[in-house]
Amino acid sequence: MRITRTTQEKLQAILKSQDYSIRYEKGNFQGGYCMVMQEKMIIVNKFFPLESKINTIVEIIKDLEIDLEKLTEEQVRMVERIKKEAE
Repeated sequence: MRITRTTQEKLQAILKSQDYSIRYEKGNFQGGYCMVMQEKMIIVNKFFPLESKINTIVEIIKDLEIDLEKLTEEQVRMVERIKKEAE
């Protein structure tokens, strides 16, 4: 996966299609992100470099159950590739 802002935006769009909001903030959490499940909110460490932010979002997508019907064909391919790499 290419490390670009466009890739980050595509990954964010996948999460947003699942009704998650994504914020980049500093926080007192271990690791790269914090999930507030009741609110479907994801907070990513804003001080991470771009590559770490992308890797963090990929890890989140791996762990979530994604409703593929809410995605475009391109997004479905991206999610399938991410899930396959997790196996």
